[in-house]
Amino acid sequence: MSTLNPFRLHPSFSERTWGRRDLKPWYPDWAERDAQYKEPIGEAWLTGPQSLVNDGDYAGETLASLAEKEPVKLLGSLASEKEFPLLMKLLFPDDKLSVQVHPNDEEAAALNIGRGKTECWYILQAEPGATVACGLKPGTTLEGLRDAIANGTAENLLEHIPVVAGDMVFVDAGTVHAIGPGVTILETQQTSDTTYRLYDYGRPRELHVDKGLAVSKVVTRAGKVAPKPITVDGREGKRLIQEQYFTVDSFSLKIGDTIQFENPGNKPYCLTAIGGDAQVMVAGESMTELPASSSVIVPADVTRVTVRADSALEVVRATP
Repeated sequence: MSTLNPFRLHPSFSERTWGRRDLKPWYPDWAERDAQYKEPIGEAWLTGPQSLVNDGDYAGETLASLAEKEPVKLLGSLASEKEFPLLMKLLFPDDKLSVQVHPNDEEAAALNIGRGKTECWYILQAEPGATVACGLKPGTTLEGLRDAIANGTAENLLEHIPVVAGDMVFVDAGTVHAIGPGVTILETQQTSDTTYRLYDYGRPRELHVDKGLAVSKVVTRAGKVAPKPITVDGREGKRLIQEQYFTVDSFSLKIGDTIQFENPGNKPYCLTAIGGDAQVMVAGESMTELPASSSVIVPADVTRVTVRADSALEVVRATP
């Protein structure tokens, strides 16, 4: 029986009022893509269910379709989940995102809306003074938050955290949160698009105050996470975060460098290129390109891969 080899996904771009017009340098060819979009781009979905497979026998199909056709080869021990469980995104805010919250798994199941949504934010770039809002200030009650939403002061009840490039922020489900302008973020999250918008600075978009407050928690574990050193294939890297739903690691490579990744235990994982290009190889053969700001899925079917840097870059490995 043939192996399901690693494959690259086409990023899909979502227009958002708070987004960015120019995605260079993250996408060096952005001038060629820009004409397709009328509004600013807020998100690049790197591993969404509707992301298109670039290469191999399933080129042109969606990740969701591939998971349905090859659940064991792709997902291994996670085959019962029926989809790749991690959604990787690049976020490009040039304005404030709404104040929002996501349900946890139990709440999502009770509402029959699939999984919950716990996420983390790896800060790739931050302008001086950039902040993210993560959780409520001590002493804040949900009724107090409801009143602040009504009178336009909800933003004042959030904990605003200064961020710089290299920071990792954990955002567990139930955390009331927002992202400020002037940052570029690699987000790793459970595959879910359930978002309850609590407050939007007067912008004419739908709010979900009752649903959002019903899943909001006054105290959560959200906040900055300190990296820990790790070594893989003799190369030093950083474990950015290890939580229930994901482990995210980072490795810096110079041109020509290689690093070998072993299967983490009959599970798939995702490799994302930041700031440069690479190739992902199996058994010494070039299998698929890994351009800047894109992701390659390594199926559970694959024992090991070698990543070779075509230029200096950071490789981020996300494992469910």
